[in-house]
Amino acid sequence: MITDLEAMQAALAEARAAAEAGEVPIGAVVVRGGEIVVRAQNRVLRDNDPTAHVEIVALRAAAAAIGNYRLNGCTLYVTLEPCAMCAGAMIHARLDRLVFAATDPKAGACGSVLAVLNHPQLNHQMQVEQGILGEEAAELLRSFFRERR
Repeated sequence: MITDLEAMQAALAEARAAAEAGEVPIGAVVVRGGEIVVRAQNRVLRDNDPTAHVEIVALRAAAAAIGNYRLNGCTLYVTLEPCAMCAGAMIHARLDRLVFAATDPKAGACGSVLAVLNHPQLNHQMQVEQGILGEEAAELLRSFFRERR
């Protein structure tokens, strides 16, 4: 049984690998039944795909691994608060739970800028937790962008 801390550490490892590949360092893992079923990285630049945010990459891979687009019983761990596109995809995937590390004050759709998840008029609600390894994830992003400038 993987803990929240261990899952987020795995997501941070993916974020570091994304940075090494020249991507914005955001990583994710999907956990089901206490085991990691998918590890993912941001792939926007590598795939020339504006929708290849790490959450979308992870959801697609998890659906393929599980054999169902509905990801009931799954938790997504991601190093940065998801944007509106990704939050919408998570609702459609029927995730049980989202755990994110750092907030995104520019595009976060889980409370920072928008509150897409758990809107009372939507047909799916999920548990949302934030802050596990948040400072480490935020520092990884800050240092990545410092080097780019």
